[in-house]
Amino acid sequence: MEIIIKATPEEASRCAFEKIREEMSNGAKVLGLATGSTPVRLYRIMRESELDFSGMTSINLDEYMGLSEDSPHSYHHFMHEQLFDAKPFKKNYLLDGMADEAEECAQFEAIIAANPIDVQILGIGTNGHIGFNEPGTSFDSRTQKVALWQSTIDSNKRYFADEKDVPRFAYSMGIQSILSSRQIILMAFGKEKAAAVKAALEGPITEDLPASVLQTHKHVTVILDEEAAQMLSKK
Repeated sequence: MEIIIKATPEEASRCAFEKIREEMSNGAKVLGLATGSTPVRLYRIMRESELDFSGMTSINLDEYMGLSEDSPHSYHHFMHEQLFDAKPFKKNYLLDGMADEAEECAQFEAIIAANPIDVQILGIGTNGHIGFNEPGTSFDSRTQKVALWQSTIDSNKRYFADEKDVPRFAYSMGIQSILSSRQIILMAFGKEKAAAVKAALEGPITEDLPASVLQTHKHVTVILDEEAAQMLSKK
């Protein structure tokens, strides 16, 4: 595991972009993409870059259940607004929040199997989740329906007019699905992520903190700003 600490989220996001550029130059064809506030700067840098993604495939981590793709709160809408409309990919695979649970999860696992992820971008929740895999999720899990913790709902309610509008369930790529990626880039910014980062990188490997499983992966790059790294003992 490589840990890179930059002064600001902007510098850290540019570092992540350079990692993606390097992997693309080495033949990477499939990017696993995350949503939420953490990758927004990265996606802006990707939009503004000269990189051509028209030969690339993307696979997204998660989607709220019960939201159609044209909902302004869906991650389908988020990804098109943040990246895809400006930088077309050859193919974008996103979970369908309105689809049948069993069919959608099976289909998405088939997509991942047919398009092995070269570089998976991840954020981390304050409770240590990756994707929407909340504490207690099995390390053997594949794409599935998940119940969101209240802390996750609280973190995401700023995007909605009222907390009651925040979906309570989502589809998420499972932990084993994430670990199947050839390379993982975990990004975390801000002091509110510092405790989760320390536990994930320096604590025991436990399903009580899903991100801790990344300690078992052969090729993980962790890119932090100074605030997110402030509790680490091994800087």
